[in-house]
Amino acid sequence: MQSNKTCPILEQYLNYLTIIKGRSNNTILEYRIDLLYFFKFISEKRRIPQVNFDFSYIDITFIKSISINDMYSFISYCQTNLNSSAGTRARKIVSIRQFWKYLNSKAHLLDSNIAEELETPKLPKRIPKYLTLEESVRLLIECKSNPRDNCIITIFLNCALRLSELANLNINQVNTNILSVIGKGNKERKIFLTPATQKSLATWLRIHNTMDVPTNALFISRKYFYP
Repeated sequence: MQSNKTCPILEQYLNYLTIIKGRSNNTILEYRIDLLYFFKFISEKRRIPQVNFDFSYIDITFIKSISINDMYSFISYCQTNLNSSAGTRARKIVSIRQFWKYLNSKAHLLDSNIAEELETPKLPKRIPKYLTLEESVRLLIECKSNPRDNCIITIFLNCALRLSELANLNINQVNTNILSVIGKGNKERKIFLTPATQKSLATWLRIHNTMDVPTNALFISRKYFYP
């Protein structure tokens, strides 16, 4: 949700998350969307007219008037009207709780944090999906003739990266037998590479280094192979 005029208090909070807490752009976007949808829900509930997503009227007085019942009503609305999953509802609750926590303990604009009482829905336990050893070997054999794809699959199988983490890898994050990964919340972690991963990376880097590409990305798109 894009707002033409967002509320200053929310922007101050998002700036705090960016500058002080080092949250990623995706996290900031999720918090902004969740909180603006919440304010929109409260405004509609109170029959406050809204034009062009103008949230500039959301001030500390408005926020202080929000009750814990308003919060639960919003989460109920997300479930019944928007068919939001338990995971999505839990994320929205975290967005609300963290914002109220900031207003109480950091900005000192609230005397208490009523959102502390907001409970998250029970999340269903998921059994991780995984490839068998036979399937993994078959997959590696299938992409053996393509060094780039073989390297991608080898890293996936050996390093347990998220798709976004792998897509954002740069050449300078590879150092002999260690891979530096920037994960959620811009946190860095070091992964020691197996011999198979080191071999696959070395093969791909030899090819990558012969190509004239305007990027430092470790894995380039197919357009550079077929210009």
